[in-house]
Amino acid sequence: MAPCTPAARPWCCTAPADPRKAGPAMECPKCHHPMERLALPEADAHRCTNCRGMWFGMRAFELLKDRAEAIDTGDAARGEECNKVDRGLPCPSCDGERQLIRMVDPIQPHIWFESCQNCFGRFYDAGEFRDFAEYGWRDFIRDLKVVERG
Repeated sequence: MAPCTPAARPWCCTAPADPRKAGPAMECPKCHHPMERLALPEADAHRCTNCRGMWFGMRAFELLKDRAEAIDTGDAARGEECNKVDRGLPCPSCDGERQLIRMVDPIQPHIWFESCQNCFGRFYDAGEFRDFAEYGWRDFIRDLKVVERG
């Protein structure tokens, strides 16, 4: 795995990992910091302790949509910066054995997330899951102006 450098990801090394947390933690595919497990009644999710990105196992994102405001606590502006890093990311669930691929939500094409072709998990940058969970007129208008991403 390539080292995380401030030049490549200027937001990634702003907060040190907490060495007091015991046990193997899932590693964020964007900034390589530990992710905290959110054990919820409907499904589990993981949130990065640094960039606040969210990892959901297969279908967990659908089951947790109603909790988006409570669990996606990251800054959307920072999430937009993180969203620029979308190539060569290791799947946090498959122990880096597989790479995530960039996906576009078919209902809200302004939302770009990363997904694993093996375990079908999804990674949303900070604020992106909140946006995904709620679709309104503002999103409809924004989607009319979406530019294809290269």
